[in-house]
Amino acid sequence: MMRIPFETMCTQFERVLESRNMEKEEAALCARLIAETSLEGVYTHGANRFATLVKGIDEKRVDVHAHAQRTGSFGVLERWDGKSGVGNLNAYSCMNRAIELAKEHTIGCVALKHTNHWMRPGTYGLMAAEEGCIAMLWTNTTPLMSPWGGADTKVGNNPLVLAIPSKKGPILVDMAMSLFSYGKLETYVREKKELPVPGGWDERGELTTNAESILRSKRSLPIGFWKGTSLAIALDLIAATLSGGRTTRSIGSLPEEGEVSQVFLVFDISKFPDREQLLDEIQATLEDLKESTPMDAEKPVRYPGQFREQTRRENLEKGIPVDEAIWNTILAL
Repeated sequence: MMRIPFETMCTQFERVLESRNMEKEEAALCARLIAETSLEGVYTHGANRFATLVKGIDEKRVDVHAHAQRTGSFGVLERWDGKSGVGNLNAYSCMNRAIELAKEHTIGCVALKHTNHWMRPGTYGLMAAEEGCIAMLWTNTTPLMSPWGGADTKVGNNPLVLAIPSKKGPILVDMAMSLFSYGKLETYVREKKELPVPGGWDERGELTTNAESILRSKRSLPIGFWKGTSLAIALDLIAATLSGGRTTRSIGSLPEEGEVSQVFLVFDISKFPDREQLLDEIQATLEDLKESTPMDAEKPVRYPGQFREQTRRENLEKGIPVDEAIWNTILAL
């Protein structure tokens, strides 16, 4: 691994995006969102995924000139069409709109269709939490898991984000419905490491810790076994219904993943008369969790998102860890 300064990473991403005819201001935002993902320690969906985004642009599956547009309004719910534009820019604008709706109505929801991979979904949950809002957001994907009891791939791993404001920084749950995200599986393959626990089935239908075998079979193990696939199916159908977009089944008919459906749901708690009391209880809960007796004395219990700021500070000071081969690929784009 090598360490790259944050500003250098942003500059290189901008260079590549502008070379693909993305407008300068949009290239700067897209680059910053991706670099900040790695800055905060989510390397699988930051620099590690940048070349995949560029590949989508080069293959004309991602349109750098397209922008998400509102197509319908139903009270606090709006439908938007991503026009196959850049996924993280579409998600950024839709989350901003959902926050605006929540500030006006307490609840705001934007359902987005025909968009592309949004990179790190936690980014958009943090946007809401930093505005004092609770957020729930999710996306469907191309088929990446089997329905429970099935041998073929028909279910998306449909990442879900829950973000909650607190007095010491947002609580952030950012997870796929598969035990390991595809980005994490790719990292284990690149580092030639076995998974710590079985993460899916190989091509013979046997559970395995070999990430490469799981990527080949496209049969990731769902979180909670049958409960994970049930939740994934529900998230898929809700996203497609609210947005009027594609389901996982429909996305699977495309040559590559694209035209996915997403939901951005925001609750503004700033006007609640008991807001301070609620925030106090949130903080008390977090402190109680941290006091839990750890099973491993060297691994204290933590809540989701607890070390995000610490990781950010360390990477700003020392540079962002990047696999040398990945960085060289980016420099060559």
